[in-house]
Amino acid sequence: MELYYVKIIETLVVITLYILLRRVVFNIVSKTLLRKLIHKSRGIVIRKVLNLLLATICGIFILVIWGVKQSDLLVFLGSILAVVGVAFFAQWSLLSNITSSIIIFFNHPVKLNDSIIILEGKDYVLEGVVVNIGLFFVTLRTTDLSEITLPNNIFIQKSIKNITQNFNEN
Repeated sequence: MELYYVKIIETLVVITLYILLRRVVFNIVSKTLLRKLIHKSRGIVIRKVLNLLLATICGIFILVIWGVKQSDLLVFLGSILAVVGVAFFAQWSLLSNITSSIIIFFNHPVKLNDSIIILEGKDYVLEGVVVNIGLFFVTLRTTDLSEITLPNNIFIQKSIKNITQNFNEN
């Protein structure tokens, strides 16, 4: 009977750590939203992805605490990852765009309403204002009021000149 008490206490500790870590991560996301002036709906998507990741890790720890054999757990996770891997390989650009989206959210200096120039080559540039940074695409509004949509994985690879940032520094 004492064995179950220890497992219950360990489970409660893992759940408490999950809740605390989730709160810390959500606060970081909220601060990033405010600092980069990103649309709130974007934060919802990032929170869902990070919450799923944290919940999965928490679930694995709880399964280990309650005696699921690590070899059985690894076989199950390996099977799941194989199926997901095949699905993502078929949709490689989907995974690439989601990963790029998270990188843009946390580390990219461009934010909403910034005027930018994307240097495509010597003779071709894209110029516009960032009107949306989504999970898969970044949307620019050009000077002639048309919209250009760039996949996040392409956007993150391009050389970008931020006109707004240069203007505000002067």
